[in-house]
Amino acid sequence: MVFGSQAIFLFALVTIAMGGVAWVFIYPHLSGERQAEKRRESVAKAEPVARKSAARIGQKSRRDQVEETLKELEVRQKNSKKVSLATRLDQAGLEWSKQRFMITAGMFGFVAFMGGLFLDAGLLPALGIAFAATVGVPIWMLKFLKKRRENNFLNAFPDAVDVIVRGIKTGLPLGDCLKVIAAEAAEPVKSEFRSIVETQAVGMPLGEACAKLYERIPLPEANFFSIVVSIQQKAGGNLSEALGNLSRVLRDRKKMQAKIKAVSMEAKASASIIAALPVAVMTLVWLTSPDYIELLWTTSLGKLMLAASAIWMFMGVMVMRKMINFDF
Repeated sequence: MVFGSQAIFLFALVTIAMGGVAWVFIYPHLSGERQAEKRRESVAKAEPVARKSAARIGQKSRRDQVEETLKELEVRQKNSKKVSLATRLDQAGLEWSKQRFMITAGMFGFVAFMGGLFLDAGLLPALGIAFAATVGVPIWMLKFLKKRRENNFLNAFPDAVDVIVRGIKTGLPLGDCLKVIAAEAAEPVKSEFRSIVETQAVGMPLGEACAKLYERIPLPEANFFSIVVSIQQKAGGNLSEALGNLSRVLRDRKKMQAKIKAVSMEAKASASIIAALPVAVMTLVWLTSPDYIELLWTTSLGKLMLAASAIWMFMGVMVMRKMINFDF
């Protein structure tokens, strides 16, 4: 009981110390405050340049306008590589504040630490488990939710592009087509295009409003859509033809994805069997001869061998996963 109270007190002190260090050194980077200051300074400095370029736009050829637009988008993408925590929450589709996310991560760590103490794993292993749960679990959750949201976006995005193409061919303005998608499309396309419409309503140009789509959905398809709209707004062009090509490419990529899944399913099944085989054999041995296998978790050498085997097995699973996952 004394050891438990001392461990809890030590954990509280370590948590407070780590929280203070994180608040001073890490929080400004995670919260995006410094990036926001840099963006405000760049916007304040870039305003005269924007006015000069707007004054000379009539003297430039269409090719020069397209090249300038592409350079601006390239610079914007390079500056947006450092993603803040708030942007990551938006990309995952979570309407959480940064404080709520940090509190949730701290709760994960506290529960993991108490679980390690309850299982009598020792103070240092419990602290390691708590650190992994505090940092690893929230980051994995954000990546998982972001990937799922991107897949849902890609499933519904071709239909939204087709709506725009048909609307433009029938004579509707691009803004009205975006409003139709914001009202009737499936999530998360519906909410993303609603953000574009609302951003445009407060005075931002349509090209810049569409360019912000790539910040919330960092996919090549969203990037191409924003580039096409930006170029069309500044230099003109056949928007329906370009978006029609985008819709066709999206559907072809979806077909290719289905083919790759079908071809790689055998390899995935083999990898799953190989990964589950050691656990299944250990379970069967424990059910038939428990005294024979209990040495793995009752002796120090057995615990070391079990940990080394788990790490080695995890590395093998990651290698197999890398081999059967294809980029396309």
